Amino acid sequence: MALSGVRVLELAGLAPAPLCGMILADFGAQVLRVDRPSRSAAALAHTDVQARGKRSLALDLKQPQGAAVLRRLCGQADVLIEPFRHGVMERLGLGPEVLLQENPRLIYARLTGFGQTGKYAKSAGHDINYLALSGVLSKLGRKNENPYAPVNLLADFGGGGVMCALGIVIALFERARSGRGQVIDASMVEGVAYLSSFLWKSQNLGLWSQPRGENLLDSGAPFYEIYRTSDGKFMAVGAIEPKFYNQLIKGLGLNLDELPSQMSFSHWPEMKKKFASVFAQRTQAEWCSIFDDTDACVTPVLSFEDAALHQHNKERNSFIKNDEEEISPRPAPVLSRTPAVPSCKRDPFIGEHTEEILLEFGFTKQEIDKLNSDKAIELKDLKANL
Repeated sequence: MALSGVRVLELAGLAPAPLCGMILADFGAQVLRVDRPSRSAAALAHTDVQARGKRSLALDLKQPQGAAVLRRLCGQADVLIEPFRHGVMERLGLGPEVLLQENPRLIYARLTGFGQTGKYAKSAGHDINYLALSGVLSKLGRKNENPYAPVNLLADFGGGGVMCALGIVIALFERARSGRGQVIDASMVEGVAYLSSFLWKSQNLGLWSQPRGENLLDSGAPFYEIYRTSDGKFMAVGAIEPKFYNQLIKGLGLNLDELPSQMSFSHWPEMKKKFASVFAQRTQAEWCSIFDDTDACVTPVLSFEDAALHQHNKERNSFIKNDEEEISPRPAPVLSRTPAVPSCKRDPFIGEHTEEILLEFGFTKQEIDKLNSDKAIELKDLKANL
């Protein structure tokens, strides 16, 4: 695979960092998740459902011996992903100044909400807070309603995990030329703001001249909207261009000549009501049979279960099953020569591979036993978990 041979240490954290590590693992990197020992409260609160293809090492970084182990591991690693607020790693003696001096090739990825500098660098936050500070949240929501955060996809995963993975791959590419690693300051505020570049750069086009929820792409237009069907399901409509809009009108059984102009803003609210009344007359399946072979840009709103069973997605193998019959999306994008080959094995238990990993990195059995007796590491009895 494309990232085969790349050694990644991922310090266990919440949603964004695990996604970043899983992307790298899916495309061939050897990702070692550094967990807190399972006896700690932090470990009990930590549930990583994005651990596909990773191995787990349980390490108490608050103990000097534990921090020393990570420092030694970083000496042989290509990438470190750390998700803590600014200053935490420095207090542990594991800041980039220390680790890059010992391993100048290390790529030190710091994935945080607010970044390493600025007023909020040491502040707590979650996706909704980062989205708010980026300006993006102000654009999301329907007319006369409060701004609406679309679960925690945009800042945590789009602006966080994916953007950090992109930064790591860029840094690996550059290292092939220079031979040197570097620090990545991946702020979710800036990541999601960057993701929204189109919104920023299109402000002078008139796309966003109306209040939130009254514009072309934010649920203002009747032809870019979601409509309920007679069976309580939904259809998504994105018929922006006139040629697509014409096919939408035809599929709905309406007469274009009897309707206001598509871009007559003042008529949009009444057109929405008209479209809604028409969509409410048939089931989702019936609308699919009408629109599936057209370019009207009308598609069913599918549940997770239905998405995995949809003909198009099945033909592309867009969803995969692991050994435990859990369904999840196939890694994207698809590379022609070196595609991702995601692991089908169950996710690792905390500390399942501690001894195995330390031996690979050159620790002796005696050193491992001493670390274990000092409770700096945790060796997992696999049979106790199965």
